[in-house]
Amino acid sequence: MSQPDLREWTPRQPLSFEPMEGELVRIVELDADAHWRDLWVAFGGGQGADVWHYMPIGPFSDEASFADGMAALQARRPDWLPFAILDKATGKAMGTASYMRIDAASGSAEVGAIAFGEGLKRRAAGTETMLLMARRVFDELGYRRYEWKCDANNTPSVQAAKRLGFTYEGTFRQHMVVKGRNRDTAWFSITDKEWPRISVGMARWLAPENFDAAGRQRQSLRDVIAAQP
Repeated sequence: MSQPDLREWTPRQPLSFEPMEGELVRIVELDADAHWRDLWVAFGGGQGADVWHYMPIGPFSDEASFADGMAALQARRPDWLPFAILDKATGKAMGTASYMRIDAASGSAEVGAIAFGEGLKRRAAGTETMLLMARRVFDELGYRRYEWKCDANNTPSVQAAKRLGFTYEGTFRQHMVVKGRNRDTAWFSITDKEWPRISVGMARWLAPENFDAAGRQRQSLRDVIAAQP
């Protein structure tokens, strides 16, 4: 494979908390005080323990510990940009996602710490969220690489990465210890050369004509992306 000519490359602008807005969602900087109550409901309250199994925080048994957890996520690390995902129609927070491992000099960033609650899981709003965040990285700021990493045992996350057009690159064995467990980390990426085809596929999948009167998809996202030249 030929390598890109980067003699004219210049560092990109850092990612920021500038809001992102689509047809279904608005993505804003996570404000634990403002968003935790909506998120507690969206994640099923104390019944939502499965949401946090592979996350660095949680699970939470009560509202106070959850509010503390959201505050910890908001302030977790200086190289994370945590966002709240709001239902555009109601303004209520439905989930979180973060930009991580941002390397503006090389044009690389990761999307992670993704927790989708009611209104986002298996919904078009969740896919639109991922499209908007990737557009910021590639289309607005001109980054070269977008990463997705997850516990190799986290089957839903692995399948989500593949569905969204990320390419599996390999597994880092015994990569981390998380909550007293070993984590083998599966790595995925999209490059700037791949993004235009994936972007078109995601936008076409989200088009109203891809859904029937009951809101069921007519074509899967994988099939729509695969059909793009």
